[in-house]
Amino acid sequence: MSSAAAALGVPDLTNSLGLPKAQRYVVVLVDGLGSRLLSEYASYAPTLRKAQSLGELDAAFPTTTSVSLSSLGTGLTPGQHGMLGYDVLDPAQDRVVNMLGQWSPQIDPESWQPHRTVFNRAEDTVDTVTISKPRFENSELTRASLRGGRFKSADGVFARTAAALEELREGKRALMYFYWDELDKIGHSKGWRSDTWLQALEELDSAIKRLVQKLPANTRVILTADHGMVDVAPEHRYDASAVPGLLDGVRHTAGEPRAVQLHMEADTDPEKVVTRWQDHFGDDVWVATRDELASGGYFGSDPNQAVLERAGDVWVLGKEPVAIYDVSRQGAKPLNMVGQHGSLTDAERLIPALLW
Repeated sequence: MSSAAAALGVPDLTNSLGLPKAQRYVVVLVDGLGSRLLSEYASYAPTLRKAQSLGELDAAFPTTTSVSLSSLGTGLTPGQHGMLGYDVLDPAQDRVVNMLGQWSPQIDPESWQPHRTVFNRAEDTVDTVTISKPRFENSELTRASLRGGRFKSADGVFARTAAALEELREGKRALMYFYWDELDKIGHSKGWRSDTWLQALEELDSAIKRLVQKLPANTRVILTADHGMVDVAPEHRYDASAVPGLLDGVRHTAGEPRAVQLHMEADTDPEKVVTRWQDHFGDDVWVATRDELASGGYFGSDPNQAVLERAGDVWVLGKEPVAIYDVSRQGAKPLNMVGQHGSLTDAERLIPALLW
């Protein structure tokens, strides 16, 4: 988004991708379309296959929607914008909040993520518009990280493409954000190797073909994703709360099944928890402390220390296709999810950047 805005002439933003200048840019975000997934099934997506590739990009860490959409929408690293996972601890309330669900009334999205978004910075220079489903218009995530500009809602896949083209035909100098979430939803429920996922990929490809074939002159489309996905077999979906002693000294669990965040009680040594979890799960996971991840640059080069208080003291990251739950907090229903993401494997981390 930052590069597209800069290519449109928005001041004080950097065109890191070297995008060509244009009068209009459409930034398509396909939830869950990792580049390795797309590469394996490229024959089902001829429009995407024939696009100009700008190379693989790295998704934000952890590789999950709320984090990457916030980096897209703000141009900031997770250590600055503070959206650090699917479930995140609010230290002020000492409770875990779902970043994609109903936030606590005590949390103001614009205070939780106070930085100006790319739309905020662009709307004085170009027309700015979001094309997405109606239910996302006033969501807390939108208000936190994608606020600014106009929101044009359309539910179905054809309706969203038609809405985008209608806006573009106005001929204004414009930055458009186009969100597509079907692949991720199907991947979670059926897996990305399912026939249903492939059908959704074909539908996406068809929609992008309609979009790019009808673009007005001097308009560019760039497509990327927020993360990829791995399929996890039922026998590799684990309940940490069922293992005696595993959660000893853990005050809160948060994050996602492939990037579990453990918040310690005040008198608990994080290094002992690291050893306990590594011994239990062995080579299936990477286990690291928050300080190790922060010093390693995983949250960005200059993370805000107040933001890092939201991050778990210990992180358990899936190395093999495993998923770890806390059924005592989450209930058993999430154990039915097939597709998962959040960790650092290439299938989750690497995302495409395609240009038309």
